[in-house]
Parts: sequence; C-alpha cells; structure tokens
Amino acid sequence: MPKPQPSPYAVDDTAPRRSVGRTVGITLFSILAGIVVLALIAVGFVAYTAQRSFPQLSGEATVPGLEAEVTVQRDVLGIPTITADSSHDLFFAQGYVQAQDRFWEMDFRRHVTSGRLSELFGASQLGTDKFLRTLGWHATAEQEVEALTATERAYYDAYADGVNAYLAENQGADASFEYAILGLQNPDYQIEPWTPADSVAWLKAMAWDLRSNIENETERAVLAADLTEAQIDGLYPAYPYDRNPVIVPKISTVPAVGTAPDLAAEGEAEGDAGDAEGDAAGDAAGDAAGDAAPAAAIEWTEADTVLDAVSDLVGDAGEGIGSNSWVVSGSVTDTGMPLLANDPHLGASLPSVWHQIQLKCSTVTEECPFDVAGFGFSGLPGVVIGHNDRVAWGFTNLTTDVTDLYLEKIDGDSYWYDGALVPLETHTETFKVAGGEDVELEVRSTVNGPIVSGLTDDFTAIAENPYTGTAGTVAAPAEAPDGEYAVSLRWTALQPGTTASAIFALNTAKDFDDFRGAAARFDVPAQNLIYADVDGNIGYQTPGKLPIRGAGDGSMPQPGWDSAYTWQGYIPFEELPVSYNPTEGYIVTANNAIVAADYTYSLTTDWDYGWRAARIDELIQRAIAKGPVTADDLNAIQADNYSFVGMRLTAAYAEITTGDDDTDAALDLLQEWDAQNGADSAAAAYANVLWDTLVENVFVDGRENAAPLSGQGRLFLVVDALLDDDSSPWWTNEELGVAGMTDTLKRAAIDAYERLVDEQGDNPSRWNWGSLHALPLINDSFGESGIAPIEWLFNRGPYPVGGGSSVVNATGWDLGSSFATVTVPSMRMIVDLSDFDASRWNQLTGESGHAFHTNYTDQVESWQKAELTPWAFSSKAVDAATTDTLVLTP
Repeated sequence: MPKPQPSPYAVDDTAPRRSVGRTVGITLFSILAGIVVLALIAVGFVAYTAQRSFPQLSGEATVPGLEAEVTVQRDVLGIPTITADSSHDLFFAQGYVQAQDRFWEMDFRRHVTSGRLSELFGASQLGTDKFLRTLGWHATAEQEVEALTATERAYYDAYADGVNAYLAENQGADASFEYAILGLQNPDYQIEPWTPADSVAWLKAMAWDLRSNIENETERAVLAADLTEAQIDGLYPAYPYDRNPVIVPKISTVPAVGTAPDLAAEGEAEGDAGDAEGDAAGDAAGDAAGDAAPAAAIEWTEADTVLDAVSDLVGDAGEGIGSNSWVVSGSVTDTGMPLLANDPHLGASLPSVWHQIQLKCSTVTEECPFDVAGFGFSGLPGVVIGHNDRVAWGFTNLTTDVTDLYLEKIDGDSYWYDGALVPLETHTETFKVAGGEDVELEVRSTVNGPIVSGLTDDFTAIAENPYTGTAGTVAAPAEAPDGEYAVSLRWTALQPGTTASAIFALNTAKDFDDFRGAAARFDVPAQNLIYADVDGNIGYQTPGKLPIRGAGDGSMPQPGWDSAYTWQGYIPFEELPVSYNPTEGYIVTANNAIVAADYTYSLTTDWDYGWRAARIDELIQRAIAKGPVTADDLNAIQADNYSFVGMRLTAAYAEITTGDDDTDAALDLLQEWDAQNGADSAAAAYANVLWDTLVENVFVDGRENAAPLSGQGRLFLVVDALLDDDSSPWWTNEELGVAGMTDTLKRAAIDAYERLVDEQGDNPSRWNWGSLHALPLINDSFGESGIAPIEWLFNRGPYPVGGGSSVVNATGWDLGSSFATVTVPSMRMIVDLSDFDASRWNQLTGESGHAFHTNYTDQVESWQKAELTPWAFSSKAVDAATTDTLVLTP
C-alpha cells in the first residue's frame, strides 16, 4: 500500500488555498471528535476500514441479474476491459465495476446534482441545495430519461441494475471509506438505489462547468454602473481574427444528416413557464434549519456565495477551463493514417473526473454493437471521449454563448411581459436535513427562466443597480414597467435534451455520417467535436443547442419584459460549421473562434482569445515542414509550455532598468529566457510573478473601480494593446504613485522581485516556477478541513508543475489570488488510426476513488511529465497487459 503524502495545509498555514476547491469543506471539528479520529488512526482503524472497500479484482463473483458470464480484465493501472455477450450484461457490468472503483464519488455527485447535500452534511449546505434544486438539474434529467428510446433506456436501466447489484453486497464502509468518516456526523445515513436519472444528471453538472460566458456578462453588467462603454470594450476586446486562427476557415459541403433532430423547430416555447422545475427562489443562502449538531459532529461550511459553492462542487467556468484537440491527416504522418490528440482542461480534482474503460461485446452484433474504449464519467454508462474499432473522436468546449441574464420586473406574485402581468410559475421543494428538521422552499420562474437575483452578490447587484446607459443590448430602466427588479437566467441545460442518447451513437459510429448523426444529438454541453477514421478521413463538427437571439446579443443582461429579446429558436444543425478532409491536412480546436466574423449567426462575444490555438497551429506546421508527423510530435505539443505574455513582457522590458540592482538582475533573466514555463525555470517564476503584479497594479490596486482579473487570455490581449499605447489612462495610478507606462513597468518589476523573494528567497538560482505553481490534489468531498488527520487521509501533493494559463500545457491559476494550479489537462490521449494499440493515454490522478488504493494517484507522476502510457485495445494487447481477471457470474 503506498504511503499517503501529508496534506500541504497540515504543516504550512501560509500555503495557498482554494476557497473550497470543488469540495465541501470541514471547518470546525470539536475537540472530542479530533481526539476520536486521532485514536482511530493510532489503532490502525484507517488501514483496516479503507481496505474493506477495495474492489475484488480476481477470481469469480456471483452477481444476480446478469444473463451470462462477464469477464473484467484489469491492467497494472486498474483500467478495466469488460467483455460481455449482450448489451445488457455489458452495461450492467460497467455499473458494477464503476461502483467498485468510485461509488462514493457517484453518490456524492448525485447529491450535488439533485440539490440534496444537506441530507449528507446538514444545514450548512442548504444554500447550495436551494440554488441547485431551483435550477432543477435532476428533474430535467428525469424528463430526458423518459424521452429515451427503449434501447437507450435499457442501457441506463442495466447500468443502474449493475450499480445496485454491487450495493446489495456493499453498504457503508464496505462501499467506501468515506462512509466511515461521514458516520461521525450522520450515522443514520443509508445509501439509496441508483437510478438512470442519477446518471443523466451529471451531464448537467458538466454543462455548468462548461457554461461559457455568464461570468463575463455579469462582470460587464456590474462594471457598467461605473465605467464607460469604451472602457468596457477595451477590457473585453473582440476576438483577434487578424492574428489568431479560427477552427473552420472554410465550411465544408457534406450530405445532410437524416437523423438530426429539428432543433430550430423547438423555438422559444422551450423557455416558457411550464418548465417550472428550473425555477429559482429568493435568498437561498440565508435560511437555516434544524437543531445544532451533536458535540462530536463535523460542521460543514459553504463558500463565500452560493454560486461560488456550486462552482467549487461541480467546476468553475473560470481560469483555464477549456481544452485542446487536434487531428492530423495521414497525408502528413509517418504511418499514412491520421493521428488525433485531445486534452480537456477542467478543474483539478481528486479523484480525477475521468474513469478509463473499455467496453467490448464478445461478438459485435446489432444487439450488442460495442467495441469502444476511452474516458467516461463514473455513474454514466458508455464512453464519452475515445475510439471504437473504426473511428476516434475528441472534445473541446465550444465556448459559444448558451446563457443569458434577463432583467425582470416583478409585481407581487406576477411579472411584466409584453405589457401584461403574468403569474410567476411556482412550486414547493422540500429539503431533508441531516440532524435537523425538513425545510420547504417556494421556487419561482418567469418565461425566461429561474430568478437568480438574491442568490449571489453579483446577480443581486445587477437587480439593485441595473445598467442605465445604452451600451450593449440592455434597455434603460426608464423603459421598464413598474415593479421591483429581479434577474432571471436562461440556459440551454435547463431544458430537456438528447446528450444522454448521443453518447451511445458516438460509441457505435462507423463513419463521418454516423459521427455527425451523433453530434446532432450532443446538445448540452456544446462541444467542438473532432474526428478521424480507419479509412483515413479527418473531420470536425459543431454540435449543440445554439440559440438564435432576438434584439439582444447576449453580452449584457436584457429586458425580460419585452419578447423582442426572447430567443427565437436554435441554429439548424445543417447550418452549423463542419469541416471534412480540409486541404490544410489538419484541424485544431482550442476554444478559439469557430468561424470568421462574417458567419451568418452570432455565436458569442466571448471566445477564448486563441493563444493556445495559434501555438498549436504553429507547432503542427513546423512538424509538417520537418515531416513526417509522428505521435511523439503530438505528445511534445501537448507538453509545450510557451507563454505568449512571457515573451511580450520580455520585449517590453528589454530597454528598462529600475535602478535597483537586484530587480535589474531578475529582469536580465528574461532576456535569456525562451518563454517556456518549465517547472524548473527561474525566469518563468519571475515572469509570471511580474505578470500577476503588473495586472494587479494596473487594474486593481488603489483603484475605486477595479477591473476583473478573470480570464488571463483576455488580459493578454488587453495588456498587449496597452503596451502599444503609452498614453492610456490605465498606466496612471495615483494611489501607487505611478504615472505613465514606463513608471508603471518599473514599479511592477520591483514589486514582483520583492514578492518572489518572499516566496522563494533572494537567491535567483533557487527560484523555480514548478513549486510556486504547484498542484495540490484536494479530495472532492473531504479534502479541505484545516484538520490535518482528515486531510492526510484523502489529499495528496502538492506536485510541482510547469505550464500556465493560455499555455498549451494548460495549468491554470488565478491572477491576484495564488499561483497554485487550479485547472489542468484532466487527461491526455493520442489515438493512432493506423494501429489502435499504438495509441496512448493518461489521466490526472488514477482509476480508483479509494484513498490508499494503489491506483488512487498512480498516474500523477506520468501526468506531471506529460508522458502517456500504452493504450491496449485489441484482444491480444489487452491479454498481454492484463494483471487481474475477475469473472462475474449470474
């Protein structure tokens, strides 16, 4: 059993910390409870209890509900290959195996997505629960399950039956060690049976993680009260089409997909008040419930706001969220067949969000059509990203605008719409609270969606001080009816969709037409989809429900009382961008603009600004020129640490000296630097501290109207423009005593040097970016407590890493907060279409969700180095890689 690493926070109270870090934090633990935990550790309780839940890997297991024997082969990393005679048994076994590996994660996730965390952790989670319940993710998932075809529903039912077959023999600590810890507070908790809706609801959480521009829309609306239209435009510039690439420079002509759903016909009726499950309620953070916790209980806390808490639990569409993917034609590769690479960028989590798996029908037939391998989510049947025996596919976030905020006018129990008062749609939700009484909440919505003001400071600020100018598309309040302002949210994920069925269509696709048919159903979260097949074709498809807006463009909150601003439907699938065997011989997607600005429909005002896309494009062109392109070339691109802003600062400081010898010596490091954010680089450490210091000095420190520091890619473009405009008023900050660009640059250089000395000492030879930018792996549910014994059980790291924000090796960090890595390439894969067994893969942590299990964090070291491991696919290769075989019998 590997020795766990001590928590970084157990020994160093000054270490950088996330607010909640995708966790529910434990903040108070009574003296009695602390003594109990320490005593249990001392007598070996942890070792015994933790191992009770480790999965059976070898031999036979009798599992009622199977139709025939199923073979589960695992390699040294614990990655299972499941072989079954029928689709029923294949998905039944997948449910059983994922419950073996990750059931606590599955149970925790379903309590998040259904707004039921209070059932686990008590009244402190009510604010989060109320927000999520009013959005109605689980209720929407139930509708999606009901809309599945009989075959698709059978897959979900079989999966749920497999999970429940595991639970029939494993309850409490036998299912996962976390239940023993939970029992300190909530000893009466009983695990419920798994349902298909529990599976589908996680797709809503991923949609929230990848929801696109609502933060930018909110920021602009808040800034509009104090900044001019020109200032806001300067802080949120348009995509730089003249310097960074688009994904589809020329849309291909391809045959229509006959199976595409008629998305456009769904129209604006989807947003009407009949969809009350997504309604929101008033102040979800302020309510309390139940009696005080017993003396030995754990006290759970929330993030600063409810929206922060939700983001921490399921992912924040903030710094570094995105992805890279690209596909290269066989015309330029060493094998003569395509190579496809993908690395999705998500919030760092332990265990990793991904579960690697292969699903194999012993004989591929119409009834059992699966021979697929790749990355999935625990709790969800099928494979989300990967390849089958004919095609491979990858995802990156589309970054199109699928959320809008609306200003509403509320009058009592009604709201104004097109000159008339319309009753608010309402219903009551009941929350069960561990250790307390039930709590009820009336939730409300308008035709535009759930009311969200009162839930977060920013949404409330918009309602209390709505924008009164003419910029953007929000109407001036003078045009509004009487009543109180409120803010509602419209989002594609709040309507029933078809992604739950799209996964199976992707898994069984045989050609580009099949692939596009699957893409037509992959509506939420909208993703760039890249493609390659064994016939040598490569391709790309934009999928998703992408709204056609009325009078507004979605960049600012819009008047909800005027139907002219309502969504007019969705872009027809056949009019979405597509590329098939482009003449360039490759396709790159990295959350950059999909098409040029003259595309028929407006997609967003908030693309990623294309720095990663430009660098990947440059490196692929170099590889082609050197030729032929190899899988090693693609792996090297995934590991590239080049920083555009680092090189830009190097140029800006080329002729600047500060008069402080130590600072000037640090600046000299930049002039010898290759702009690679390597983990061992002293220059990278100083450059990134300098960048952070500069933007804080320019936009935040001492300013009455501070500008947001979210989105480093955006700020790269903003500062790049400022460096060419020494007359900009942003260069003058009276509070800091600086006037003009040169003065500000000097001050930032000195401040940055002093900050780095505080962090790593005054010997530059000991500076390094990796430890400053280290990744703390914090367990999703029990990992952040301030109580060393608890953290020691579940957390690992910190791990030094290179890379950075808007760098191909995308290890994101938050400006003005901490240099610690918060978003990561959550997995990396390279698929070789000439020989699937020559493919490679890796994920952030490991296959197992069990702390202390060998496979809990056994992939981290390879991930740090961007080293991928062999990906066995053929039966011969799987047999050779197998270390354990478990036979499941009826």
